[in-house]
Amino acid sequence: MGARETALRVLMSCRNNHAWADAALKAQLGRDGLVGPEAALCSRLVYGVVQNQQLLDFYLSAYCSQKPDHLQPPLLEILRLGAYQILYLDRVPDSAAVNTSVELAKISGRGQASGLVNAVLRKIAQNKTALPPIPERDEAKYLSIRYSHPKWLVKRLLSILGREETEAFLAANNDTPPLTVQVNPLKTNAESLIKELEGWGVTAKPHPWVPGCLELTGAGDLTTLAPFREGKLLVQDPAARLVSLIAGVQPGQKVLDLCAAPGGKSFSAAFAMEDKGEIVSCDLHENKLKRIQEGAARLDLTSITTSAGDGRVFRPEWAERFDTVLVDAPCSGLGIIRKKPDVRYKKADDLFTLPVIQTALLDNAARYVAPGGVLVYSTCTILPEENEQVTDAFLTEHSDFYRDGFTLPAPVGETEGQLTLWPQSHGTDGFYICRMKRT
Repeated sequence: MGARETALRVLMSCRNNHAWADAALKAQLGRDGLVGPEAALCSRLVYGVVQNQQLLDFYLSAYCSQKPDHLQPPLLEILRLGAYQILYLDRVPDSAAVNTSVELAKISGRGQASGLVNAVLRKIAQNKTALPPIPERDEAKYLSIRYSHPKWLVKRLLSILGREETEAFLAANNDTPPLTVQVNPLKTNAESLIKELEGWGVTAKPHPWVPGCLELTGAGDLTTLAPFREGKLLVQDPAARLVSLIAGVQPGQKVLDLCAAPGGKSFSAAFAMEDKGEIVSCDLHENKLKRIQEGAARLDLTSITTSAGDGRVFRPEWAERFDTVLVDAPCSGLGIIRKKPDVRYKKADDLFTLPVIQTALLDNAARYVAPGGVLVYSTCTILPEENEQVTDAFLTEHSDFYRDGFTLPAPVGETEGQLTLWPQSHGTDGFYICRMKRT
């Protein structure tokens, strides 16, 4: 059973313990000792089910006598796993998907329901070229089911983007993004790193438009490769790499990264500063600072020091001390759904408190910016409530700051000081960046 049994354990952990799929998957793969193709299949199953959950449930409901959400655990997860294999994995014979799902029911203590599992999945297999159509009368409901995103989010996106771009965004969220790394320019260059990675069986190419980044395929567990261990690269989405570029940090400056963990933006800033100057990486959770310290050591960066503290609480010793302050604020994470597919299932009510926290962080961060210095606010979400509306309100209350325009390579070009990146348009995470300058 291997991969399928482990995948079921992961999905049940997500259901019962509210665990994130990526963390639960990593932990369970380790406990079950899965590696190689079995680990890859397990990952595919977990992410595939999470990405397509609502659509799978729609089809299951057409052939199941009980409503899917009324089934006793773990029957629903077993049916989802089976249906996903039948509908999405061509290399898995339908019979194998059905039979292994029946066995999962038996070994999970639901042997009495094995007949139901068998019947439902066989019907899906028999009808997979003629599945029931999703009703299109309600545009938001149709898109919600088709792409397995909550209806409230689809409605919000429709109001922001319109139908065509909303559908493109939802589809992009269900694609697998390339693995992207930033080259450590203190140790190597893009050309040399590409050649070195090829020697390890990894295909690498420059990112289409973000300088200093490479897209990798066939990397497997990147952390086991010598170029990673030797600190020649940093795993980072190109959107996050742009923060230091937009900030315009220079060698010798003093930089504060107020919400730093796990440290990517601090590391990227250190690259840009040639590791000359001072970077203070601050985070609320002291245990997370160890990851920053370990990362800095791997990359051989000496300009970074860490400090534990609540970014909303004023520290007089930092008043007007820094040339650049970075605020990568806690957010809904709705821009990184393609990497963390279960983020989409956050409750809308959970989002109402975030702008309060984001505003408090930004207000306090402003007190640390030296006259003439730069304040950069960023999030990995696409909602205006957490982005433009937060910076608009900040600038209304802080007349000594203004949006400072910046220019990036195509497809972005010139901006008026703020930018929202979209996976379907820019090939990056969904991300917001605003550069503000103090007079």
